[in-house]
Amino acid sequence: MTNPWDDWDHVLKVDPDKDLRSGETFEDVCRTGTDAIEIGGTLDVTAEKMTRVVDAAAEYDVPLYQEPSNPGVVIDSPALDGYLIPTVFNAGGPFWITGAHKEWVRIDDLDWSRTHTEAYIVLNPEASVAQLTEADCDLTADDVGAYAKVAERMFGQEIVYVEYSGTFGDTEKVAAAHDALDDATLFYGGGIHDYESANEMAAHSDVIVVGDLLHDEGVDAVRETVEGAKDAHED
Repeated sequence: MTNPWDDWDHVLKVDPDKDLRSGETFEDVCRTGTDAIEIGGTLDVTAEKMTRVVDAAAEYDVPLYQEPSNPGVVIDSPALDGYLIPTVFNAGGPFWITGAHKEWVRIDDLDWSRTHTEAYIVLNPEASVAQLTEADCDLTADDVGAYAKVAERMFGQEIVYVEYSGTFGDTEKVAAAHDALDDATLFYGGGIHDYESANEMAAHSDVIVVGDLLHDEGVDAVRETVEGAKDAHED
């Protein structure tokens, strides 16, 4: 069975708690060339903010996915192609591995056909997601590869996500995760800010995820990262 992300090179993550650059619209965002838009953030996210972004992007032909930071911000919208639910494999306790998910499944009429999980390996100790989940970020490349293999082989995860959120990652560790996988798709997020950084990290992963760049630099900068990712996978 194939998944939509099997053919992706680039995902744009929109933080619903942050504004777009002055003069830019969600039409501009959707025309950057990204393969999908993921809507989510770690702090100060609400269902109302999620709805605002989904509604603004819904009329454009780009797949939309919600990545909720907690069950309370989940929205039910026909515009969404699905939900990508993080489970942090190197979290400091069970809540961010299965605990939050236990609450998630209590939602009435959960659409399992559109619900997918992402096996996160969080590696930047300064990032909000690392602090929130108390992630053990002191990992070697071998550790990262082993986590990736556990995620795919023992837990059946179809997406493994190496997350450096806010800083450009260690390519050796990202490559170790990629090499450990047979069929799962490796997402990478963190510190992608131009063509070169996108091109470099895309060479070690299947899909790069770009987030803060949209809010900090705007759609032209995002478009450069799309080109960098796609060029890496054409070589």
